[in-house]
Amino acid sequence: MTGYVPARQQIRTRPAERAAPGPRPGAPRIAALGGGQGLSASLSALRRLTTELTAVVTVADDGGSSGRLRAELGVLPPGDLRKALAALCGDDDWGRTWSEVIQQRFTGNGELGGHAVGNLLIVALWEKLGDPVEALNWVGRLLNVQGRVLPMSAVPLDIEAQVRGHDPLKPGEVSAVRGQAAVAVTPGTVLSIRLLPDEPPAVPEAVQAVREADWVVLGPGSWFTSVLPHLLVPDLAKALVETRARRLLTLNLAPQPGETEGFTPQRHLEVIADHAPDLAVDAILVDERAVSGGAFGLADLTGLEQAAKRMGAALVLDQVARADGTPRHDPELLAAAYDRIFRTHGRIGPWR
Repeated sequence: MTGYVPARQQIRTRPAERAAPGPRPGAPRIAALGGGQGLSASLSALRRLTTELTAVVTVADDGGSSGRLRAELGVLPPGDLRKALAALCGDDDWGRTWSEVIQQRFTGNGELGGHAVGNLLIVALWEKLGDPVEALNWVGRLLNVQGRVLPMSAVPLDIEAQVRGHDPLKPGEVSAVRGQAAVAVTPGTVLSIRLLPDEPPAVPEAVQAVREADWVVLGPGSWFTSVLPHLLVPDLAKALVETRARRLLTLNLAPQPGETEGFTPQRHLEVIADHAPDLAVDAILVDERAVSGGAFGLADLTGLEQAAKRMGAALVLDQVARADGTPRHDPELLAAAYDRIFRTHGRIGPWR
């Protein structure tokens, strides 16, 4: 199904009147791919719709606490995995408390300074059990999360970007910038990325989750460092192309300073198509205020619709941002938008 679907044709109430639906009997199996705050926002919304939810998380972070643990112990960077677990915690006292605890960072200038409690817990279980997937399952049970968290690969990855104008004195020169933390804030224009090592192995459970899902949700998140890496892990990319699931791409609310500064919404879609030309998408969710004079300015909706159509997708405009004007998704509005898309562009319940 292709074409532009205005939010006003999907729902007649004002955004303030929308209520996110609760999980339904026979709710869909969903695999959500990404990393960092973008994936956390998506998971916070999706857990309101289903408990059959699997987060597949990037493992290329090399900054902060994650970078230190990765360099010292040779483990996967735990930070994005921790954030995903926190996002899947429930809204009861247990869930809220554990979500805050694992996000808590030690203060001071000593060896523990800056480390997140959850990072240390995850790494401790990795060392004890010797199995990153089973260790994350244990953390999930402790936190009583609504869903499951998996790394996309069992080996730590590096991101290398080709950047035009990284050196301000040579604006036309293309150079390589290596490392997630460096790419995220690089000056210049990011043209493409690759993963190191080449053709990294995917976690089999992550591939299985994508193949068995009813819907796969990709984004929002840092485009080059959280969203695109999933498309560069061969077995995971193959599963994304071959799965019978429907695919939903969620666009960011604003360009990200550094890696996507100056990007239009259309350019975000073109980057996805450049890196994964065989990937078809069923729906693309865009915040209508972001493209009508918001963070993206007045977007070329015709060009955006055409870019979506080339990916086989319906362009869905809706209101999913927080009302305070910050470029952050509102979990309840995002959940409601997801639910409408799942109903309109997928199977009409019961799901299975």
